[in-house]
Amino acid sequence: MGESRGSRAMFTFLASWVRPLMNALMAKEWHGQEKLPRGTGMIVCPNHVTEIDPVVVAHFLYNQGVMPHFLAKASLFEVPVIGSILRVIKQVPVERSSAGANRSLEAAREALADGGGIIIYPEGTLTRDPDMWPMKGRTGAARLALQTGAPVVPIAHWGAHEVFPRYAKRFHLFPRKRSRVLVGDPVDLSDFRDAPLTRTTLDAATDRIIDAITALLAELRGEEPPTERWDPAQKQQKRTGRNFQADDGNPDGPSDGVPS
Repeated sequence: MGESRGSRAMFTFLASWVRPLMNALMAKEWHGQEKLPRGTGMIVCPNHVTEIDPVVVAHFLYNQGVMPHFLAKASLFEVPVIGSILRVIKQVPVERSSAGANRSLEAAREALADGGGIIIYPEGTLTRDPDMWPMKGRTGAARLALQTGAPVVPIAHWGAHEVFPRYAKRFHLFPRKRSRVLVGDPVDLSDFRDAPLTRTTLDAATDRIIDAITALLAELRGEEPPTERWDPAQKQQKRTGRNFQADDGNPDGPSDGVPS
């Protein structure tokens, strides 16, 4: 089994536009490609620091011969043209109802069976950590991994935020930036495989995934991560929205991550 001819053709068409643009925006430094599982689908778990890093991760995976599949809002599939493209390249619609969740899981299973990579950001949104370390995660990636048995591949990247900072309004193109990507060994979740999918199990598996991503990011940055993971709930922060630092007592609002 594998990607359909139509799906591959659409990926090739999109890549013919996206790859030259990404190459122009940033120099690339990629490490650990050999750790990507071959001949099987995988759940790819990156850190999330800027709105453009999904393109960075997709670019990296596509160049390794792994077709990238993201979880996307179900409403996007109803948008003319965009919805058709998303369906052709087998992106996974996310719905909130129980029946919709089952359809999402089935779509994810199909993409994994085709040997693709399901990209899930365990943080669920752009990190709220002031220094852009991975924050407390959500359990979706762990749940899918334990339900399907698919390997979970942690990926850290750093540099794209200098081109388009977190919640920025403009690109910072000069001087030319460098995007670095580092792949880690698949996360060992074997001790959770036979455990019931309780909140305790899912939280522990999620923490292990976030730990792996954080260790990779520390290696890329050459810095020590914080001893305590950032938790928006404990900081009385909203988990979504641009003005996420207002509740943390920062009068300047969210930083775009680069000097003005």
